[in-house]
Amino acid sequence: MPSLEEIRERFQNDHFATDAAGIVIDSAEPGRAVCSMVLEERHMNENQVPMGGAVFTLADFVCAVAANGYAERKTVSQNASITFLAPAKGKRLTAEAFCLREGRTTALYAADVKDELGTYVAHATVNGYKI
Repeated sequence: MPSLEEIRERFQNDHFATDAAGIVIDSAEPGRAVCSMVLEERHMNENQVPMGGAVFTLADFVCAVAANGYAERKTVSQNASITFLAPAKGKRLTAEAFCLREGRTTALYAADVKDELGTYVAHATVNGYKI
């Protein structure tokens, strides 16, 4: 089973999430993951709240880590949906993903995104296809 450091090294190749967005993998285990992102000016929209695309990137990435961190077969996104619940009020977003259903060829993951103040920012679901 890979260590957390090995998983971090593998996902460093996801340059948009790790380099452009600054997302960090905080923890991972089979079917679960936690990732976070310190909010910076580059993440904000004109209203000075995190842009939906930044929040979605965090939710999508944490699901990818949960699905692929320990998997023998790669899972790719087949469909993704996000519901924005409230603007973040804090300075850091944390997303937790968990597997809802793991099938032979498909999987369903969910992610909850919150800030450090407890604001529930978004809920996402990702349907994955195993290749």
